Amino acid sequence: MTVDAPPGAPIIVTALFGPADTAFFDDLRRTHFPPERNQLAAHLTMFHHLAPSLERELKQRLTAETRSVPAPVARISGLLSLGRGVAFRIACPELEEIRAGLAEAFETVLTPQDRAGWRPHVTIQNKVEPAVAKALKTTLEADFRPRDVRIVGLASWWYRGGPWEPLSRHIFA
Repeated sequence: MTVDAPPGAPIIVTALFGPADTAFFDDLRRTHFPPERNQLAAHLTMFHHLAPSLERELKQRLTAETRSVPAPVARISGLLSLGRGVAFRIACPELEEIRAGLAEAFETVLTPQDRAGWRPHVTIQNKVEPAVAKALKTTLEADFRPRDVRIVGLASWWYRGGPWEPLSRHIFA
């Protein structure tokens, strides 16, 4: 089903986590994200702004990347300072390959942000004072242990200035 988007509404592409990992990240977001800014579930953004004209081709490519393909295993590999927030670094060579292929296919229309490369991460705190972010990172690092997380699929979303609206979901085998 296609949702009608206003002209110019960009498309965001994310990886989807399994339910237990989504709950883990969402719990941290509820605890540490400023409530007025926490409008989204935990997510791993692969592209921040694709042109709406790419909708059909993007859906085809995401389907091809997931259909009959085993779900990749990702790993929380460390913490990342965002200056005014904190994120978990995510390592997943399979997702990096998928993103690289999509970036190559859409190379001529990528925004500077999406062209600049990819630092896979899940933000658990943002838009706070730097000292607050630094304190959280220090606290989380004290007990940090790398761990696997399940990637169950890929999704695309319309961005209309507020919470994202679902466009498509593509689930790994």
